[in-house]
Amino acid sequence: MKCNVGKKDRIIRIVIGLAILIPHYVYYAVTGYYCVWANIGYIPLLTGLFKFCPLYVPFKINTDKKT
Repeated sequence: MKCNVGKKDRIIRIVIGLAILIPHYVYYAVTGYYCVWANIGYIPLLTGLFKFCPLYVPFKINTDKKT
């Protein structure tokens, strides 16, 4: 698994993932209701943390300047 997500792309993905997840968990802590759709925030968060986006592979996109 080669890295295909660059530094700026990583930061943006991590911020977006956290921006989706944090309000969801605050809402869950206050009301006790869990929204399954809020788990969509894990996708950008994990792709940013692992520096790999599976959707970039078929389109041959690489934002990492090292390779």
